[in-house]
Amino acid sequence: MSREILIGISGGVAAYKTAALVSQLVQQEYRVQVVMTEAAEQFIGAATFRALTGRAVATTAFPPDSHPLGPHIELAREADLLCVAPATANLLAKASHGLADDLLSTLLLSFAGPVLFAPAMNAQMWDQPSVQRNVEQLRQDGRHFVGPDSGWLSCRDQGAGRMAEPDAMATKIESLLART
Repeated sequence: MSREILIGISGGVAAYKTAALVSQLVQQEYRVQVVMTEAAEQFIGAATFRALTGRAVATTAFPPDSHPLGPHIELAREADLLCVAPATANLLAKASHGLADDLLSTLLLSFAGPVLFAPAMNAQMWDQPSVQRNVEQLRQDGRHFVGPDSGWLSCRDQGAGRMAEPDAMATKIESLLART
């Protein structure tokens, strides 16, 4: 039986790497369901992920004709793992404080399985004490991380904050699934 993976995409330019990750997971015969924030749609289109997965992309907490429980409950019950890539500073803050104001942040609260974050942001943002506190809180809560790496960033700076490469994310996903 194929495992079900939720891929959450928050609003960052690194979302283009998430398309490569999704493609790789599908080729490894995982079932992949993509959830995108409104901000994510400013960087990459849902059509890309619909084509890669063969499934509709979940973008709203209250779609027409949805199950009365809501997609956050339905998706959480069906999945074996949730990976957020890219995980922006905003998303990490919401997750560390239990805020739920969109489908992805609500899903993070309703999902009981392993959660993997792949942070991506400017180096100055990554180095902020508030971001580091949020990451530490999520680690204490049992959440997992891959990256960020150091290197060339889209803001044309170099430093920590570059989202992990798709291969590294896929390896971490496989490792976490092997434990469940």
